[in-house]
Amino acid sequence: MTKRPILAVIDYGMSNLRSVCKAWEHVGADVSIIQTPSDLGRADALIFPGQGGIKQCIQELQKSGLDKTIKNWIESDKPYFGICLGLQALFEFSEEGNTTGLGILPGTVIRFNLPAKYKIPHMGWNSVNFKKNISLNNDLSSGIDQFYFVHSYFAKPKNDSIVWCETTYGDQSFVSGIAQKNCYATQFHPEKSQAKGMQLYKNFLNFVAH
Repeated sequence: MTKRPILAVIDYGMSNLRSVCKAWEHVGADVSIIQTPSDLGRADALIFPGQGGIKQCIQELQKSGLDKTIKNWIESDKPYFGICLGLQALFEFSEEGNTTGLGILPGTVIRFNLPAKYKIPHMGWNSVNFKKNISLNNDLSSGIDQFYFVHSYFAKPKNDSIVWCETTYGDQSFVSGIAQKNCYATQFHPEKSQAKGMQLYKNFLNFVAH
């Protein structure tokens, strides 16, 4: 990388930011935590970490005005990386709390509907199958490398062309990552996924820096 990219990490009052920020710093980024649109500064990329319930998350983003910041950022085709809730919030509607999302991407977020032997939430390690051949996949093995998940809901995009990767839990195949232009998001938590998660973050930083 030619420089240390500056990443603006969204703080909506619910997410544990420490592990996310430490992971990005570990792979070579400078991190700035933002709570209002005026905090954005000269960031190279916007990061939406994901923990907590989507209904309260959207409410907090609306209160601070960061909902419009996220929309404008993605519509301006600037680099974005969403994690778990940071993927789900991009869509129009979520079954979790019957909540309207940010509406940046067409589609809904639905709950797993699986036989009782499969625990909900889907929690633990699972593989991802890459559907797009992009630079963020560098040094990662489709269908082999494991990433850490913890979620009860998953996104169903209306447009299959944005699907970056898919994962199977029980008999349910679901979207575990989306990619559209410079907007990327994963259902899994790279910051909890050890070496492979760090590789994914490093790939995103290389993309941002170039």
